[in-house]
Amino acid sequence: MRAKRSKQYRKLMQQYAMSFGFREPYQVLVDAEIIQAAARFKMKLGVLLAGALHGEIKPMITQCCIRHLYDAPATTDQERREKEGWIEVAKQAERRRCGHHELHEPLSTLECLTSVVDPKGSGKNRNCYVVAAQDQEVRQSMRRVAGVPLMYVNRSVMILEPMASKSEKLREMEERGKLKAGLISRRPTGPGGKRKREDEEDEDIPDRARAVIAAEADGGVRVGSEPAAKKKQKVKGPKGPNPLSVRKTKKEDLKPVARQVQDERAASRTTSKSKPHVVEEEVDAELDEEGDAMGGAIAATKKRKRKRKVKGGAAVDGEVAEETAEALTV
Repeated sequence: MRAKRSKQYRKLMQQYAMSFGFREPYQVLVDAEIIQAAARFKMKLGVLLAGALHGEIKPMITQCCIRHLYDAPATTDQERREKEGWIEVAKQAERRRCGHHELHEPLSTLECLTSVVDPKGSGKNRNCYVVAAQDQEVRQSMRRVAGVPLMYVNRSVMILEPMASKSEKLREMEERGKLKAGLISRRPTGPGGKRKREDEEDEDIPDRARAVIAAEADGGVRVGSEPAAKKKQKVKGPKGPNPLSVRKTKKEDLKPVARQVQDERAASRTTSKSKPHVVEEEVDAELDEEGDAMGGAIAATKKRKRKRKVKGGAAVDGEVAEETAEALTV
């Protein structure tokens, strides 16, 4: 049960921090009655307050409340010792000047705390006070002020009351306002927040350039009555195949003469299949032509043989010269 209650108190203080601006150290206003109740149950008041609020605290007491402790009746020695203990605990807290010390008699706890928490009667806890009061009437009055966490002691247990209905309504209204503002417009950045890229670009553009851009967006006409050239929109068509998956084309390295020879051979193969007698005639004609060409070449070589001179100076035919050359070599 303690863990569950602690979790609820932590969540409740987070809500107070988000909606009403509470932060550590929490300013806790204590009255005379809660000091007396904590001493009766032998409780360490500061430790229990810090544990319930889940953070550092700054205990504070008004001048009227500490005067109530001094004015408490004490007839026996035990009552005097208890009274001294109450005053010692009150002295450890910071003195909160309420401005009632000049009065002959101190104000009641309700009047004094109300004047400190809500001095102008606006119904708001502007200084973010946490009120630790044992008097039920005081707590009931403080529930009418928005954003006041209330604490009291119940059978040696420190209790943090749930958020009052008025505070809950204000918190819900604030949350709805934040949600609505976030949906309608952009969230305003604080002094340490980051600006968006669009805002930075808009600030860098001069006024005239911004007006030209706006005019182009509206009708395509510039400010100085100069027609603005509309940007050509790219026509999106069907995408081609992936170039990595397409088969590469073969380069034509063949020369035109070799290509012509291949075409002729291919044509001859087709004719040989369809008309074999024509092919035989062509082959015979080619052989005859080749024979004639070979005979002419032999005759040309014979004619080209030159006469060589022998040592004696007489000119002989090529055959004789060859025989003499062979004899010499031998």
